[in-house]
Amino acid sequence: MSTRHPIIAVTGSSGAGTTTTSLAFRKIFQQLNIRAAQLEGDSFHYYTRPEMDSAVRKARDQGRHISYFGPEANDFGSLENSMIEYGQHGCGRSRKYLHTYDEAVPYDQIPGTFTPWQALPEPTDVLFYEGLHGGVVTEHHDVASHVDLLVGVVPIVNLEWIQKLVRDTGERGHSREAVMDSVVRSMDDYINYITPQFSRTHINFQRVPTVDTSNPFAAKAIPSSDESFVVIHFQGLNQIDSLYLLAMLQGSFMSNSNTLVVPGGKMGLAMELTMTPLVRQLLAGKKSVKAKPRLCFR
Repeated sequence: MSTRHPIIAVTGSSGAGTTTTSLAFRKIFQQLNIRAAQLEGDSFHYYTRPEMDSAVRKARDQGRHISYFGPEANDFGSLENSMIEYGQHGCGRSRKYLHTYDEAVPYDQIPGTFTPWQALPEPTDVLFYEGLHGGVVTEHHDVASHVDLLVGVVPIVNLEWIQKLVRDTGERGHSREAVMDSVVRSMDDYINYITPQFSRTHINFQRVPTVDTSNPFAAKAIPSSDESFVVIHFQGLNQIDSLYLLAMLQGSFMSNSNTLVVPGGKMGLAMELTMTPLVRQLLAGKKSVKAKPRLCFR
């Protein structure tokens, strides 16, 4: 962790609510006049999409599974080193993984490829990571230990599968059968590398639908925010003003001493209200430390 160059990480699958979280943080950064560098978790994949397809087929022939949730498809070492570099010197590199044609066309590339690495902007006040592995810990790497504020965004698992099915068939052109195969293939990695992260977070936002999701693979649409509650769980935080949050978030209630439940449509507002004081505290610690010369390498 770094007082001088703090790091905020949002960990969770695409479609889990990370977009809402990113928008909330952007509002917070703007309101507090914070300059943020950004790292995308997908940029630390090992493979382009064609390379991943080939690796999946090879693993299947060998009786193994490989997925984007696990270490075989991701460079956890580079991710950890990127956070170490920013925490020590306030600099680093980033690139993008281009999921769709709309994302790829401006770079004159094809979907499923990476843009070239580029230096992070300087100077910045904080590093903001969004991806699958902001709190990952393995035998060789401990990404979570370098994060100052770790936020988990995770729906209940049936809702996560619905979101994946609708997104991958509708936006990425995959067949329903291919998506179901991907879910089965990734289950071991999900259990071993994704779910443990949510025990290391400072805050978890978990969306729980209030409509029937018993068979996620038969769903035609993602339950809306108004058809959901969001369970917000605080871990090891003493700065949360529960009475203030209850007053500001109509329809919310405390399900226990460290868990707030809010209507799904208020998720973005709840994020802003809970995390603004935490971000302000991080930056207050930064300002109290005398700046040192940067040692950034290109």
